[in-house]
Amino acid sequence: MNKKMRKWSTTALLLAGVLTLSACGSNNGNDTSNAGNNGNAKANTATASTKDGEKPYIPIISKGFQHQFWQAVKQGAEQAAAEFKVDITFEGPETEEQVDKQLEMLQVALDKKPSAIGFAALDSKASAPLLQKAKDGNIPVIAFDSGVDSDIPLTTASTDNLKAAALAADKMAELIGQKGEIAVVAHDQTSLTGVQRRDGFVNEIKEKYPDIKIVDIQYGGDNLKATDLTKAILQSHPNLKGIFGTNEGAATGVVNGVTEAKMDGKVVIIGFDSGKTQMDAIRSGKMAGAITQNPVGIGYETVKAAVEAIKGDKLPKSIDTGFYWYDKTNIDDAKIKAVLYE
Repeated sequence: MNKKMRKWSTTALLLAGVLTLSACGSNNGNDTSNAGNNGNAKANTATASTKDGEKPYIPIISKGFQHQFWQAVKQGAEQAAAEFKVDITFEGPETEEQVDKQLEMLQVALDKKPSAIGFAALDSKASAPLLQKAKDGNIPVIAFDSGVDSDIPLTTASTDNLKAAALAADKMAELIGQKGEIAVVAHDQTSLTGVQRRDGFVNEIKEKYPDIKIVDIQYGGDNLKATDLTKAILQSHPNLKGIFGTNEGAATGVVNGVTEAKMDGKVVIIGFDSGKTQMDAIRSGKMAGAITQNPVGIGYETVKAAVEAIKGDKLPKSIDTGFYWYDKTNIDDAKIKAVLYE
């Protein structure tokens, strides 16, 4: 993990968490809506405990490890684990396409009879039988990043992906003059994050910008696959004016594809998430800007909610961890740097 990330101070994270930003933007258009708590606000520091006095065990099953986003989520989870005095493990499959591998990890975690579990579903429907097993075993489930098609999770700690993607659509429209052909490279079509970011973007364009046409939607969250998809899109649509990549891998692949097609400066690229490659692309001008989540806050709030569930506390249906628009004009602002990760 990047040294800078490890050095984030609690003060900086708290600053990011308490900001409330408008989706319509501030006067300079750089702020977003629904910027939530980053997870470090210590509203309830009481710890949970098991009947025999041992620390509660909470396995956290993520979508993967291949993106820096998940490393940032892991950092937030570890911060909460230390604060609330619980033991956690954090794991995920090698890629975000390995649904079966993730389900195996969930099964193994449940077999250990944990006190609670955190789960970010790669497939919002495939995990239903295992979640039912957790419910039958009185194991509280806290969803994070992606929700599931089930009422079993007690809450979901996540970004409002529909609103965040709608903001990305508004930025795209602004940058291409509200007319022309655009495309989307989405990271998948099975997780709720993939579906909601795609739909939030597409619906906003269709509802507000009649002169913008979405000519293609492809799926590939791996940067190599997204690179190839981008080049194919550009070849099929030579008049394309913009592409939206819905996660770190997709956005990075879009940048690489546009560069390899020698179309730098001719296609507006908007991404989602952060990571060094995207940040470098924004600073260099290859990418216009991106939506960043609050990954440390997502990890923190997941563990915090699990602790509260173990104690029997009532939880809200969802925990909005916030999102932010960033580009070269604000990427180095303190409030933005606090939620970026390399």
